[in-house]
Amino acid sequence: MSLDRSVMLFAGIMVLFSVLLTAYVSPLFVWFTVFIGANLIQSSFTGFCPAALAFKAMGVKKGCAFE
Repeated sequence: MSLDRSVMLFAGIMVLFSVLLTAYVSPLFVWFTVFIGANLIQSSFTGFCPAALAFKAMGVKKGCAFE
């Protein structure tokens, strides 16, 4: 799996996890969802993605988006 797909998979899992936390634990977890969305927007403009750095450090092969 490439770095691009790994980041998208991780982001999707985190969004679903935060929605579950919001629904079943506390409505305040909606801020976790907001943080994830803001990070996705920020990374689309700047190209800086902490998750991509972490996956790259773990040895995931590069894709075309995070070079």
